[in-house]
Amino acid sequence: MSRLKGRVTLATVAGSAGVSIATVSKVLNGRSDVSPATRARVQEVLEKHGYVGRRPEPAQRDTVELFYQGVLNAYSVEVIQGVIEAGQTAGVDVVLTSHPRHRPAFGPGGVPGRTARWIRQLVANGRRAAIGITSELSAADLAALARARLPLVVIDPGNIPEPDVTSVGSTNFAGGMAATQHLLSLGHRRIAYVGGPPTSTCNQARMSGYRSAMESVGAEVPPEYIWLSDFLYDDGVAGGTKLLDLQDRPTAIFAGSDEVALGILEAARARGLRVPEDLSLVGFDDTEVARLASPPLTTVRQPLREMGAVALRTALQLAAGEPVVSHHVELATSLIVRGSAARHGLSSIAAS
Repeated sequence: MSRLKGRVTLATVAGSAGVSIATVSKVLNGRSDVSPATRARVQEVLEKHGYVGRRPEPAQRDTVELFYQGVLNAYSVEVIQGVIEAGQTAGVDVVLTSHPRHRPAFGPGGVPGRTARWIRQLVANGRRAAIGITSELSAADLAALARARLPLVVIDPGNIPEPDVTSVGSTNFAGGMAATQHLLSLGHRRIAYVGGPPTSTCNQARMSGYRSAMESVGAEVPPEYIWLSDFLYDDGVAGGTKLLDLQDRPTAIFAGSDEVALGILEAARARGLRVPEDLSLVGFDDTEVARLASPPLTTVRQPLREMGAVALRTALQLAAGEPVVSHHVELATSLIVRGSAARHGLSSIAAS
């Protein structure tokens, strides 16, 4: 069988195989009403001449907007990965946009009408829903999204969410308590906390867990033992520097994130202090940096990827008009013990 010259069409394949165009179409579409012998002959011609046909129009896929405030870090990468993986499983595209920290993602922030324009663009682009990570949303933002009937799910909201705003987080209070109780069980009483923004919902919960654990054993929390800024490395360096330069410095620090803990590690090293011999340290998140730290970081694990996956699935439920079990979902945290915390007095014992 010689190779057909020029552009191979259904008609030329049909002529070469001695069948009708309709029969070739049936073979291409996997129809069962074609005899095995005829099917084999047509397929031979198709393969011989490399027929590929017209590329079908791509099916319209559902798309979800994922927006994040601040710089990407170990925490946000894990959450984003969870959203993307869940989107792949559900056959949904995820579009990521980023907005600067300390500037609202939407209309406020000195740009009149920005909220309305942003939401109109999302609707025009066919977004089924929106998911925000650590985002602060005003009442105007929420009202504009509601008017557009664009479902919203917020992961670790930066401010206390409205009752009807769906959010996904973790048991931050229980995690803060578990971290502090671990340090208390090691004999520490001078325990400090270095956390994120004072108005952050998850930071408030972690700090409350810390205070509750300290109060349960009658341990004092001097005002200078609380340092709040953000959840980033540089904030850990600044907070660690302040605390470790105190005359009555803490023997242990609970950090509100793994990145903050790494900054405290650097502040300790700069002062010749060893972790955990001279300073015990517990982080929060259990990101990759916790496992790569030296020493590996004892930390509170948040199921970050699962938080992202739950947010994606919940957003799709809302978009489909399906009821959700709860507007506020908290996934369980757990303490992961590694090498950055030790029994109080280890340094003096080792030196004796």
